[in-house]
Amino acid sequence: MSSRSLLKENAGLLELIQRFLDPLVVVVTGIVLYAIQFESLDLPRNYAFVLTGGFLLCLAIFPFFNIYRPYRGASLWAETQTLVSAWAVVCTGLVMALFITKTSTDFSRMWIGQWAVAGFINLLVFRMALRGGLRLLRRQGINLRFIAIAGAGELGRDVARRLADSPWTGLKVVGFYDDDPRLQRHAFEGVQVRGGLHRIPRDVAELGVDQVWIALPLHHDKQVKSLVAQLSRLPVQVTFVPDIYGVQLLNHSIGEVAGFPVIHLMESPLAGVKGLIKVVEDKLLAILILLATFPLMLFIAIGVKLSSPGPVFFRQLRGGLHGERIWVWKFRTMKHHGEQAGKVTQAMPGDSRVTALGALLRRTSLDELPQFFNVLKGDMSIVGPRPHAVEHNEYYQRQIDAYMMRHHVKPGITGWAQVNGWRGETGELEKMEMRVKHDLYYINNWSLWFDLRIIIMTVFMMITGKNAH
Repeated sequence: MSSRSLLKENAGLLELIQRFLDPLVVVVTGIVLYAIQFESLDLPRNYAFVLTGGFLLCLAIFPFFNIYRPYRGASLWAETQTLVSAWAVVCTGLVMALFITKTSTDFSRMWIGQWAVAGFINLLVFRMALRGGLRLLRRQGINLRFIAIAGAGELGRDVARRLADSPWTGLKVVGFYDDDPRLQRHAFEGVQVRGGLHRIPRDVAELGVDQVWIALPLHHDKQVKSLVAQLSRLPVQVTFVPDIYGVQLLNHSIGEVAGFPVIHLMESPLAGVKGLIKVVEDKLLAILILLATFPLMLFIAIGVKLSSPGPVFFRQLRGGLHGERIWVWKFRTMKHHGEQAGKVTQAMPGDSRVTALGALLRRTSLDELPQFFNVLKGDMSIVGPRPHAVEHNEYYQRQIDAYMMRHHVKPGITGWAQVNGWRGETGELEKMEMRVKHDLYYINNWSLWFDLRIIIMTVFMMITGKNAH
């Protein structure tokens, strides 16, 4: 048995071992914490029952979250999110069982809390160690998967280039295959074009190919169907790489409609359960923040009124969800002035229109506090792409192709672009392009944890006050 296939041949056994090691990590963590807190290894029967319950719940629940699927090529963050969900269900199940049996008072709350936190940390550390070990082996040429790429065009070469730049995945391209005679007998990315598509089934056996990646243009549908039919007779994994690399995607996914497999290129990630989580997050945090800041808001309102003649609040029509127009509220930070119809002049550094109090409010982002009422109303979220003036939307959607894609979610008081320094005045097109790029990254990678991370970063940004005028 070669070193390349050593782990592959024993993949089933290794997965079975990991399925038992995870619950074991949880149990050992609980025992160690008990020994530290009570200075004894003599575990009472009720604590032993709870640890046994945790073991069995992990054994039963973790597989339902696909924790043991191959994570080759996936990010640690993706695996961590899955682990958080699975561990949360296990902890919730245990707590519910304690309350139903009316035995919760028989246990140390500190021990239960420490077990919940330390259990997750140890599970994560165990996975990080496993990941590191596997990546090290793959870099040494162990546990590799040999890839044949059908298609030596730009898409196929890009696939080979990305895999070569990621040796930790253990995916090694051993050959290109293409029916274009101009490409044959050439090498791209250090990999030879070994012949036409008809040669792939033979090389699967001769070269020990594990996976065939089809990277052909969409108009080659007949060749794709013929190749898939031939490969269906062989024990090889087939992966289709759609020719959409040049297209700006938004939360793309694969699904099924009326029995047809479909690829969703653009859709909001905040639908169904995720949308409900986002709404609950927005409403709860908005209420808490408004209650906590009400005295401060009252003080700011008085200060704005005394600083210069004019209203306390400033409102402006901006682009909302799906491009609909919404009124966004802020504390007024400028001297009351008129604006030419159809034109919105952004504040600049040292802008004479900004009052002394207004400069402080803008630097600390406290002028945005009234927008939490927009959140309660449902026009905005706490985290999301910043809403721009309607006039700016009309201008930038003609300048930046993907600009309006940011309107697939509600606009936010703060966002990924803002905490990365792309806030304030955006007079240059490149600045707006960077803001859009960060907004689309947020939409494509949304999670509750991502929102909380942005909120925490925003608090620090409020202290430094960078890029606000």
